[in-house]
Amino acid sequence: MSFRVSVIPGDGVGPEIYFSSKKILSKLIEIYGLKIDFIEVEAGDAALSKYGEALPKQTLKVIESSDMILKGPVGESAMDVVVKLRQMYDMYANIRPAKSIPGVPNKYGNVDVLIVRENTEDLYKGIEHEISEGVAVGLKIISTTASVRIAKVALEYARKRRGKVTCVHKANVMRVTDGLFARSCRDVLKGNVEYNEMYVDAAAANLVKDPGMFDVIVTTNVYGDILSDEASQIAGSLGLAPSSNIGEKKSLFEPVHGAAFDIAGKGIVNPTAFLLSVSMMLERMYELSKNQRYLEAARSLTNSIYYVYSESKKLTPDVGGSSKLSDMIEEIYRRIT
Repeated sequence: MSFRVSVIPGDGVGPEIYFSSKKILSKLIEIYGLKIDFIEVEAGDAALSKYGEALPKQTLKVIESSDMILKGPVGESAMDVVVKLRQMYDMYANIRPAKSIPGVPNKYGNVDVLIVRENTEDLYKGIEHEISEGVAVGLKIISTTASVRIAKVALEYARKRRGKVTCVHKANVMRVTDGLFARSCRDVLKGNVEYNEMYVDAAAANLVKDPGMFDVIVTTNVYGDILSDEASQIAGSLGLAPSSNIGEKKSLFEPVHGAAFDIAGKGIVNPTAFLLSVSMMLERMYELSKNQRYLEAARSLTNSIYYVYSESKKLTPDVGGSSKLSDMIEEIYRRIT
């Protein structure tokens, strides 16, 4: 099975991460005999300035004919790019692992939390308007269909992990919307895994107190966005966090971090989150194709990244090193076998 991937290099540090990483992608394809065709397209702030659209029509045409999207970080136009793509293609599950990397210090030890975030509803539907001068309203959309669907995704991941799911909501205040989400999760998960519920403010506090009490967190769109950033920082750094946006027809893979315009062009950006997102993409290709080579390539890439952190220490300044982006890429490249 072959895959066609639209690549959005993005803004800020995005293009330098992607273009430096191309040699790694090429090596994985060559060694493991992968059938992947990468097509570069424009989207984001630079595209908005150039075409008047953050997601130009010619880009959408290529994406429409692709199986997956690999995206670097974009700037202020994120809502018009990634949120729009999530909703256009019903990429309903946002999977964000917060996992400590060997060699990256954190005060919690071994952190391993998976946040499964409903990705198409909630306030991020973008249905908001001013009802009078100085008064604005945003609609929080929660449906049984989407809530049950994401709870089933959390169940699937929990069965592959430690068998525990925490449903995070705020149903004591938002009794209708969050209440519906909580009931849906309860119906799917209770009795099938070790299951508990937690209000979002308590979950935020407990993540800081003891992330080890969590295995899989399932939650709504806005809460998931916030908690996943917190969990990634607890695990070591937001700059190391990958993510996937999974749909039945199309999936999108991207680093959690932003465009970091302040260091763009300096050659010191950390490629880890982007490359771990590539690894998640390869795992998805394995799930769809059942071709073991995609899984082997994913593991080789992840193991090579971990080796650089734990052994060679050729790391960028954000994680305590003094190496350049190119040095770190070269070291990861050398380890892939």
